[in-house]
Amino acid sequence: MGNESHEEAAREGRRVRASAAPKTHAVVFDLLRATLNSGKVLDIPSGSGAFGRCLAESPFEGVYADIQDFGDLAPDTFRQADMNEPLPFDAGAFDAVVSIEGIEHIQRPFDFIGECRRVLKPGGYLFLTTPNISALRSRWRWFLTGFHNKCTYPLDELNPAQRHHINMLSFPELRYMLHTRGFRIETIATNRIKAISWVYLPLSPLQYAMGRMALRRRMKNPEHRRIALDTLRQMMAKPVLLGESLILVASASEDSRVP
Repeated sequence: MGNESHEEAAREGRRVRASAAPKTHAVVFDLLRATLNSGKVLDIPSGSGAFGRCLAESPFEGVYADIQDFGDLAPDTFRQADMNEPLPFDAGAFDAVVSIEGIEHIQRPFDFIGECRRVLKPGGYLFLTTPNISALRSRWRWFLTGFHNKCTYPLDELNPAQRHHINMLSFPELRYMLHTRGFRIETIATNRIKAISWVYLPLSPLQYAMGRMALRRRMKNPEHRRIALDTLRQMMAKPVLLGESLILVASASEDSRVP
């Protein structure tokens, strides 16, 4: 790849990180401070260091990783890493992993979640954000157009790019990934609720009723039914129903079974 191609890729990478939904970095940082007093934090994908600026004046030690080095982070704190591959860090190296709007861009999200669990200490935390396709507004868009919010038209097959949302994930999918990879969701939050989202709130009783009906008809195993009901309860939380982005805080435990 020539210098011109490298520069173009770097510009694209900057756009990916700059496209994080408003207030996301601030909300994640507030959640991090409310969860831990200090510790070693992996920020992946770090891009040009947007979240790193939040960590700079904090008690946390930031380590940064991305598929490309954009030259904005200190070399002794940055490691090049592909989120689709094993991460270049030792097991139990971090107290927290922060991944802001990265998982929807990768081909192997299950493997990435597993790697996050590996590099975390037992009792560590994963702070994960992604566009919220489980919101009522996004579901309505899907019903009318076949496309979710934040992914409102077909991707450009002729020009695959890092900024493409190739793996838009619903809340139940994210919960399944996390709870089958040694995590338990502790907190569900959002960056903001847009005014237009409240218009869709009257749909929530219908959504809940249809969800309960499906569970009664199809869930035969009592433990599976319990998990399904807990998932449905979480899906009725305001951040999931109305939030622009999903922000999940999940704790890592030694027990990898579904809680």
